[in-house]
Amino acid sequence: MTQSKMAQTQMTQTQMTQTKMTESKTVLVLCTGNSCRSQMAEAILNQALAGLVHAISAGTSPQPVVAEGAITALQMAGLPTEGLYPKAVEAVMDQTIDLVVSVCDNARETCPLFPRPVPRIHVPFHDPHGEALESFISVRDDIRARLVPAVRAALAL
Repeated sequence: MTQSKMAQTQMTQTQMTQTKMTESKTVLVLCTGNSCRSQMAEAILNQALAGLVHAISAGTSPQPVVAEGAITALQMAGLPTEGLYPKAVEAVMDQTIDLVVSVCDNARETCPLFPRPVPRIHVPFHDPHGEALESFISVRDDIRARLVPAVRAALAL
């Protein structure tokens, strides 16, 4: 191979690597109510894996509002909460999703079929709904400690 061809091949490989690095993966965090765990997971993944992952969340049976404890726990950690709202999984079905993460057993069991095959992982967390703020903080910290590395591993980031 000529030096010119080798340089061209190396440049193409570098461009492909850079393109892969700049293409963020969409991660759907799924739970039942989409009011606590999945909302916190969405905010944490978007902050911890910024540029690599675009996290969205949904529920199989969404609640009317995000739990106040979840919002407060996120804000206490300096995480943005603007734009977080419960949504049904059907609202995100038309998006290209690279990974589905169920964070509760019910969502894992009732997870819908997506239009194309999507890798799934299950990383369950305690449901702090209706509990004291300390419980939300504990779950928030558990999500950061266990979910971020699980998503990194599942997507080979």
